Amino acid sequence: MTSSAVPPVSPGHDLIIIGAGVVGLASAYAAARRGCSVLLVDRNSGPALGTSFANGAQLSYAYTDAMAGPGTWKQLPEMAFGRNGPFRTRWSADPDFLRWGLAFLRQASSAGLQRNTVATLELALQSRSAMQALLQQHPIDFDHAVSGKLHLYPTQEGVQGAAAMIALKQPYGVTQRLVDAAEATAIEPALRGAPWLAGAVYSPDEEAGDPYRFSQGLLQVLQQHYGVQARFGASTHSLRHTGGQWQLQLDDGQQLHAKRVLVCAGIDSAALLKPLHLRMPVMAIKGYSFTAACGANAPQVSITDTKRKLVFCRLGERIRVAGLADLNDWNPTPEPARLAQLIAQARASLPEAADYDHIQSSWAGLRPVTPWSSPIIRNLGDGLGCNIGHGMLGWTLAMGSGERAVAQLLDAR
Repeated sequence: MTSSAVPPVSPGHDLIIIGAGVVGLASAYAAARRGCSVLLVDRNSGPALGTSFANGAQLSYAYTDAMAGPGTWKQLPEMAFGRNGPFRTRWSADPDFLRWGLAFLRQASSAGLQRNTVATLELALQSRSAMQALLQQHPIDFDHAVSGKLHLYPTQEGVQGAAAMIALKQPYGVTQRLVDAAEATAIEPALRGAPWLAGAVYSPDEEAGDPYRFSQGLLQVLQQHYGVQARFGASTHSLRHTGGQWQLQLDDGQQLHAKRVLVCAGIDSAALLKPLHLRMPVMAIKGYSFTAACGANAPQVSITDTKRKLVFCRLGERIRVAGLADLNDWNPTPEPARLAQLIAQARASLPEAADYDHIQSSWAGLRPVTPWSSPIIRNLGDGLGCNIGHGMLGWTLAMGSGERAVAQLLDAR
C-alpha cells in the first residue's frame, strides 16, 4: 500500500540562513557564536558557488565609493546605450527595472554620493574588525595579504575628484593619499610603461584574499567548532510564517522549520521575498573575471584601473582580474565575446601582469546592487531578516554585514 504524499518535515532550528555564499557564512558565524543552532540552506552543491566564487578578491575596506554621484549624468549615455564599453544596460519594460533605474538616478547627487559612501564605509570598517577577530580565533588559509591598493586615474579631473573622497573618509580613520604617476610606479613597478596614468590614490592598508577558499574554510570552522549544519542542493521554493515559526518549502517537497530565517540569497532574494509583499530594490549587474598564473611583471599591490573599469588582485602565484558591468543581465553564463573583451582590456592595462595565453579559469556572476550601493540589512518582523544587496562589495562587507544582521534579528527578542 502506498503512503499518502505528505512532505517530510525537518526538526526545527533557532535560525535558518538561506544562502551559503560569503555573506550567509559570515552571518552563520555571527549567529553560532551567540549560541544559536543554525542551518545553512543553499541551492548549489557547495558553499560560495554563486557571486562569491570568483569575484575581484579585493577586500576594499577604504574604497566604498557609491556607484551613483554627480558624474553619473555625464556617463549616462554610455551606461544606457553603449554596447562595447565596460558598462552596458539590458533594457526592459519590467516595472522593477524601471523603478530601480529611477531610484538610482535619484542618488546621483553630491549629497547622495557622500551619504551612501559613508554608510558603506562604516560597515566596511566594522567588517574589517570582524574579519581580524575571526582570523585571530580561527586562522583560515585563503591567500590573505595586506597588499595595499592603487586606484589609477587617467585624468587630473579624476584625481581631483578622488581628493574630495579622501577628505570625506579621513575623519573615519581611513589611510589614503594621492600620489603622482612617478610615485605610483615606485610603489608598484608593474605600472612602468603606463603613459596614460595621471595619478592614483594609494591605500596601504587594503587587503586581498580568495573568497571561495575563505568560504570553504569558514564552513569547516562552523561545522567543527559550532555545530552548524548545512543543506546543499536545496532550493527554497517558498517561505511561510505559521504557528509562530517559519516554514521553508523546498523544491523537492521537503519542509524545514525555524524560529527565525535570515535571507542571504543574493540576487535570488527579491523573488523569494516578493510573495510576502516585501519588495527589495536589488538589480543584477553581471560581472566577469578570469584567473591566470602571474606574468613576468605581476603586481604585488592590488590595482583598480578606472580608465578600463577593471581590477587586478594577486592571490599567491595567481592573478585575478575582474571587470565589466552588465546591468539587468540575469543570465550567469559567461558570454565568450565579453570575456575576450575583459582579457584584451587587461592586456592593454598591464601587459605583463598575467599569463594571458593560458587562462586557468573564467567566471561570470550576478552582483545584487541597490540604488544607493549599500546592502539592505533589515529585521523584517516576525523573526524574518534579510542581508542582501552588497553589489561589488560583498566580499568586503560580508563579516560586518553578518554581525549587523544577526544582531538586529536577535535583538528583536
